[in-house]
Amino acid sequence: MKSFIHLFTSLTLIALLSGCLSDSSEAPPVPPTPEVSYIEVQPQTVSLTSELKGRTVASQSSDIRPQVGGIIQQRLFEEGSQVNAGDVLYQIDPASYQAALQQAKANLKSAKAALESARLTDKRYAGLVTIQGISQQDADDAHTTWLEAEAALASARAALVTANINLGYTRITAPISGRIGLSSVTPGALVDASQSTALASINTLDPMYVDMTQSSKDQLLLRKLLQQSGIKTGSTRVSLILEDGSRYEHQGTLKVREVAVNEDTGSVTLRAEFANPDGLLLPGMFVRAVVEDAVNHNAILLPQQGISHDSQGHAVALLLNDKNQVEKRIVTTERAIGNQWLVSAGVEPGDKLIVEGTSKIQAGNDVIAVKAQVNDDGSIKLSRTDTNPDDHTPQLASE
Repeated sequence: MKSFIHLFTSLTLIALLSGCLSDSSEAPPVPPTPEVSYIEVQPQTVSLTSELKGRTVASQSSDIRPQVGGIIQQRLFEEGSQVNAGDVLYQIDPASYQAALQQAKANLKSAKAALESARLTDKRYAGLVTIQGISQQDADDAHTTWLEAEAALASARAALVTANINLGYTRITAPISGRIGLSSVTPGALVDASQSTALASINTLDPMYVDMTQSSKDQLLLRKLLQQSGIKTGSTRVSLILEDGSRYEHQGTLKVREVAVNEDTGSVTLRAEFANPDGLLLPGMFVRAVVEDAVNHNAILLPQQGISHDSQGHAVALLLNDKNQVEKRIVTTERAIGNQWLVSAGVEPGDKLIVEGTSKIQAGNDVIAVKAQVNDDGSIKLSRTDTNPDDHTPQLASE
């Protein structure tokens, strides 16, 4: 019995020792290969735009001022209404100017009579001087009087024209078509041709101008950009964002760029023209204008979630090589377009950029790659075309 107990004890110890040796010799579990999503880098055509601050300006503007003095008899327009060029706006009392016109007409008749008398005298004296009936001095004086009468007649005719013009100025008319504002005078007010205060103002609101400012530095960068291959000058189209953040429904056209830099601000003025059939745009409004500066036909746009920044501020991209290993590259980002980066260096067409799963990998790791798709808004959407529909096991990017 004792021998049996010793044998059982020995076998138990041997089994325990074998289990311990077996457990200590097992290898640690291998971590699973991380799975990431990628997109293929492809060039595309992209419009490069600038958003500039601007202010609306009437395409035509005119201050109404009197050209003769007098008492305002009538105001012949409704404030805030549309007026047309030539419409009578104010009537100044014309009585004194009608009298001046009649005086000018009488003076003209007198000048004509004086001229006729001087002409006859000159003719008669010219005949007498040949027979020595009068002195040469008397003949010369008669000819001079005739010439002076001709000049007086011309002056009387000019005075008549001036009197007619001044009488016409008593009817103050609109020089341009547009929307007229508030009147600064009422009937009974005395106005003068030399006054500085305008009676009213007319603004042409359709079309409307938008004056924008762009720094001279940005102008230089744009010129350098246009020298690069595949980048062409943009169109003249301009879109407008109003003060409340809404987008103006009519698209404008860039008309002119100022040829000089403002010394005080270091900026250049650009002017665009917009249709304004509904009168929504009014002079003096602050707006933002989106101008198409250039078109890049070989642009590389990468989702912002696929680009990170290192401790030194460099933009970093993680890419897949042909062996499904992670590579780290520093890239050059030019500007943000929506939720994507415009990249000018660091990646090439055909490269595979990792856009999901970057937090669990580092350079040199082997990965399982699933192809992703980029939506129109730049967001990432996984593509199920790269997975096995039976077992949903991701395929390698090299397959």
